Amino acid sequence: MEGGKLESERFLMKILRLKEMGAIVGICIFFILFMFISERFLSIENLASTFTMASELGIVAVGITMLMISGEFDLSVGSTYAVVPMVMALMMNSGFSSAFALLVSLLVGIGIGFLNGVVTLKTNIPSFITTLGMMMFWRGVLLAVTGGFPIMLEKSSKILKFFGGSLAGDLRYSGVWFIVLAFVFGLILERTAYGNWVFATGGNLGAAKALGIPTERVKLINFMISGLLAGIAGITTFGRFKIIDPTLGQGMELEAIASAVIGGSLLTGGYGSILGTFIGAFMIGMVRSGLVLAGAPAYWYRAFIGVILVISAIINAKIRKRVAG
Repeated sequence: MEGGKLESERFLMKILRLKEMGAIVGICIFFILFMFISERFLSIENLASTFTMASELGIVAVGITMLMISGEFDLSVGSTYAVVPMVMALMMNSGFSSAFALLVSLLVGIGIGFLNGVVTLKTNIPSFITTLGMMMFWRGVLLAVTGGFPIMLEKSSKILKFFGGSLAGDLRYSGVWFIVLAFVFGLILERTAYGNWVFATGGNLGAAKALGIPTERVKLINFMISGLLAGIAGITTFGRFKIIDPTLGQGMELEAIASAVIGGSLLTGGYGSILGTFIGAFMIGMVRSGLVLAGAPAYWYRAFIGVILVISAIINAKIRKRVAG
């Protein structure tokens, strides 16, 4: 009896140590809830549409997770999400090849991340303030350049089809990008020396520096990753609609952070996982589609995400406290 009880406690501790545990429980609850609310929820079309929405958010959230684990934030990803495809659209409409426009626009995304990192690290101001300012700055640039009007792509592009085009039915290439990027960065985070540096930098900055870890370089690289992935996500949306609105991506930065927190990442840094973020992004997409199918008013979506975020943070804190003893 004693041995069986001990084994049960060990198994429980092993389960609780999963960083993604809160997200797994949450997604199961909402899946069952919406399955009973609407018969259409389990349809192939709805699941594919849900995954498309989750993918565009999730790609951004993967970059945010890398940055959050290293102890920083990027509130400018929503603006970057719109700036990068806007640059690509303007260049293509001006006669540049789609391949060159793609390269330049992605470099713009990396450049925005680099600028965020340099300003934050060289001035020692919180990244929250830096990226909040950059969020407003780039959104203002977008509105100034476009005059507040959407930009429509004037010609077709084969490259864009591999970002937001249809893969099979309602399933799009953005889902493939999400899976591949989540796998790659999950591997980097969990299986490489750089991943260890990221966790160490966010977990205990002083100790990381004492061990010789280039903490500033780690943070700068993660800022650049965040800008790049926000740009890729924006291009997948551009590939889907062939039009870019200057208000595109407003509020996305908070949803991306919510995906990471729901997935087990801590706002204080040093803890989190890409798999958890993957599940968190899918949960947010599922809630969005589930509420639509349930006939709920659009404003309930934000309310639900807010409640889920708070509950997830509480559950994650309780689990970590239980595991730590």
